[in-house]
Amino acid sequence: MKGVDRRQVLGPGLAAGAVALIPVGNLKAQGTPTARGAFLTPGFTVLVVQYIAAKKLIEKNGAPLAPPTEYSAVSTYYNDFVAGNVDICIGSWDVFAARYQAGVPIQLLCTITTADMIFILTGDKNITKIEDLRGKTVAAAQSTGTFRMISALIKEHYGIELGKDVAIQGVDNPAAAVTLVMANRVEGGLSWEPNISAALKRQPSLRTIFNAGESYRERTKLDLPYFGVAVRSEWVKRNPDATRRIRQTFADCISGINTDPDDAVQVAGNGSGFPPDVVAGLNTTNVRACCAAGHGHVGLRDYRRRLRHQSRRKHS
Repeated sequence: MKGVDRRQVLGPGLAAGAVALIPVGNLKAQGTPTARGAFLTPGFTVLVVQYIAAKKLIEKNGAPLAPPTEYSAVSTYYNDFVAGNVDICIGSWDVFAARYQAGVPIQLLCTITTADMIFILTGDKNITKIEDLRGKTVAAAQSTGTFRMISALIKEHYGIELGKDVAIQGVDNPAAAVTLVMANRVEGGLSWEPNISAALKRQPSLRTIFNAGESYRERTKLDLPYFGVAVRSEWVKRNPDATRRIRQTFADCISGINTDPDDAVQVAGNGSGFPPDVVAGLNTTNVRACCAAGHGHVGLRDYRRRLRHQSRRKHS
């Protein structure tokens, strides 16, 4: 596998230009309700939440965001969003697209990272490429959109079906997948940053054999989006200006992290649960935007179809 720079993961899918906002005082006078947010720990979303809080971006933009609820189980995290117990959620865009197509009233506010942060890790010296995983076991959080997205990618690009050609050991979160690899209980682990860099730091004998962003780009010349921010549609309809403020808050967050990653690590890295030097390896200013959301939202059905169409067109 080619050397992949794990710093190349942050890429805001945000429309260019300033977002027109009404005065904060008017927003408060209108009695705009506070949006309930959530984040998953341990993982990348912690850095985003910690940075927004440390830089007071909520106050800067007048965004009505309540202190987010912390989750440790991926399935519970997404299920609460689907059930309407959470208004704003950071996660894999494919999860949001699947839920939307199943009838859940949600919209994609923006994307904030590329799939360059998704890897398959191994400690088996006899495994050097994806094809070597046939007949082996890979640990993965099967309830995630990441698993479904990577399963489809590997099947299309390598003709290997996860769950059939490769046994899957289910786990509750991405950190558990790398833990099983480090304990030599499975031959491979599907996870994402910062879990990958943390594992490589603790056990230098481990190595990556697959990177989702690289694999997709090699075949399509396109970036594959990954983490995005979704919002409940009913909340958007009731609070359009507040929604734009929330979107601008995430735009400022990613812009700030990319502009000064060292500062981001200093103010938010310690709260992520990972060593500062591990978190520092995630940031870059050289990733193109993942998507263009002209009015602040992306149609999930259209977005999913657009990516698939682009992939097929590049293969034709």
